[in-house]
Amino acid sequence: MATLMEDEVFKAFSTYAAIVILKMLLMAPMTAYYRMTRGAFSNEEDVALKPAEERKKLLRTHPDVERVRRCHQNDLESVVPFVMVGLLYALTGPELSTALLHFRVFAGSRIFHTISYVGALPQPSRALSWTAGMLVTFSMAYRVLSTVLLL
Repeated sequence: MATLMEDEVFKAFSTYAAIVILKMLLMAPMTAYYRMTRGAFSNEEDVALKPAEERKKLLRTHPDVERVRRCHQNDLESVVPFVMVGLLYALTGPELSTALLHFRVFAGSRIFHTISYVGALPQPSRALSWTAGMLVTFSMAYRVLSTVLLL
């Protein structure tokens, strides 16, 4: 384990995995912030202390809240596979420069994806950032499979 923690590729992976995981984790408080500031809640218990007439007004959807919530869902669908595949990729011994390119493009694509999603930037900004992240994950998966494939 000590040798692994000294490996430059593994350190780089750990750094970028932590960045995208933290970004993903910050989406939940961001969703809560948007819910509170937009007065749009999805559950009865969230508005239980409000008067009955106010509860009806607060139990609603809001486009800003939905955009942040969907962005968080998309993070779960992209960041989790990146972390799993990226760990296996780091263990295949890739060149540091190639690994850094993969990790940086993925982290950048997820950060830009969030900016374009929450900021409601016009397409294809969100689609291109999502595609870049997925291509990185597929590229790493290809490296893993081509390195260790045993059928």
